[in-house]
Amino acid sequence: MMNKKIGDIDFAKSDGLVPVIVQDVNSKEVLTLAYANKESLELTQKTGNSWFWSRSRNKLWMKGEESGNVQKVKEVLVDCDSDAIIYLVEPSGPACHTGDRVCFHNILEK
Repeated sequence: MMNKKIGDIDFAKSDGLVPVIVQDVNSKEVLTLAYANKESLELTQKTGNSWFWSRSRNKLWMKGEESGNVQKVKEVLVDCDSDAIIYLVEPSGPACHTGDRVCFHNILEK
């Protein structure tokens, strides 16, 4: 396992954003998928809370800033190409804006 720095992350590949898989540190359940830019990743490291870039609102946001369902980031993992990230978190409530524990609760019909 190698240690990576923010400068190693390939934000340029996808117009300044990288996908972030958010996973429960204890259960390993995938909670959601979001996107981070360099500033949101820096805020995540600085505050210990999960920060993202909202593509729909075109702004930074911290998970839980409105709902109170913050995610304490315990570890950040970087993939082999340095263009995707996993936040291992301790969630304080549902991850999904619908109130569901996870965002992946719909099944694609065949």
